[in-house]
Amino acid sequence: MNPSKSDLPSRLMLSLEPWRNAAHWRIAFSGGLDSTVLLHLLAHLARHHSLPALSAIHIHHGLQAAADVWPEHCQSVCDALGVSLQVIRVSVQPGASLERAAREARYAAFTSLTEADEVLLTGQHRDDQAETLLFRLMRGAGVRGLSAMPAQRPLGQGTLLRPMLDITRSELEAYARAHQLHWIEDPSNQDRHFSRNYLRHQVLPLLTARWPQAQASMVRSAAHLREAQSLLDELAQLDLAQASTPSEFPWLGLPSLELAPLANLSAARQRNALSHWLQPLTRLPDTDHWSGWDDLCGAANDASPVWRLADGELHRSAGRLWWLSGDWLRAPTGSGEWPDPSTALRLANNGRVMFSGQTPVGPLRIGYRQGGEVMHLAERGHRDLKRLLNERGVPGFVRGRLPLLFRGAELLAVANLPGLDGQGQDGWKLHWQPTDEDQGLR
Repeated sequence: MNPSKSDLPSRLMLSLEPWRNAAHWRIAFSGGLDSTVLLHLLAHLARHHSLPALSAIHIHHGLQAAADVWPEHCQSVCDALGVSLQVIRVSVQPGASLERAAREARYAAFTSLTEADEVLLTGQHRDDQAETLLFRLMRGAGVRGLSAMPAQRPLGQGTLLRPMLDITRSELEAYARAHQLHWIEDPSNQDRHFSRNYLRHQVLPLLTARWPQAQASMVRSAAHLREAQSLLDELAQLDLAQASTPSEFPWLGLPSLELAPLANLSAARQRNALSHWLQPLTRLPDTDHWSGWDDLCGAANDASPVWRLADGELHRSAGRLWWLSGDWLRAPTGSGEWPDPSTALRLANNGRVMFSGQTPVGPLRIGYRQGGEVMHLAERGHRDLKRLLNERGVPGFVRGRLPLLFRGAELLAVANLPGLDGQGQDGWKLHWQPTDEDQGLR
């Protein structure tokens, strides 16, 4: 198939060919020009080709009175095309950027709705791609940001696709006029207080008046930058492979890296590797906040520095970097009796503990380190707990939340640490599952 430039149905079909075996195609349908043309094209294609089930999603932000009638318009369009429509109302959190807050609310809804083997299709086009590049350039974005919008990326349990990134807005307008389509003109799109609208209405027309191919050139530059980013990702994977050694504490279930291999890299390669590793864990810091990484690396050997990021904390301890989020950032609260040691005991903000083997005779309680604890070891006599933790190289952030098993004032066991976690002659051990959360992804 070699569709002509003006043959939008064939061009769209060609870009969607790899996804024809998906379980469901969902269309993000705002009712504007872009998504109206996309919906009409897909409904047309569905009548002539065997395609996945097709449906539309309209996100109602509730930010302006005019938007209250948009769901009704979208429903009438979908009814005419024989496509089912789901209207989702979202709450937009107030903040410095209303554009960003609305986008985050919209994509949070899309993420929750996209199931396994499903595809969400959005209507961004080539003009949007150029606008995105220019917008991010004004914000000082790096190579990843200047790559602009990818044609596809994971979303929820499925995939987000932007199948019209090589199609211009003028082509969409011509298609809409030829098929007598009606669409919503969002009044906010004319408000030039919004940065993207300012670029769209004020800046890009000036650029294209001087350089008619400006938008095509910017899109081409974004493609070059995506290629450059893919090379940086490959380099990051090579560097991270050297640092991805197993930790001595796999039961922590935390993402971690060995620091030394990273510290031996140039500063630029350190940032590249760490950005690649952090990307699925947290929103990445801007340039000014990377000083936190320098502080973490440059701290004294006996320090336990912390770099606080948007969605968690990076700790340096025991020669490694550790990513902490969720319950790990909430102090364990309280301690108390363990009335039925035959069952697991849930701990506030700290997972749960349980026994293997014969349960020790009670009464038993779980507590946390306060300082000055002493433990009796059969072969060594009484030993200070702090020294025992030092000997085993236990990371500093773990020490205050390691469950300690007491019988009266006697410290019987420290969960999960071999040699301290039970009494071999009595055939029992204390096990700790630090959290019930998924610590891998934000």
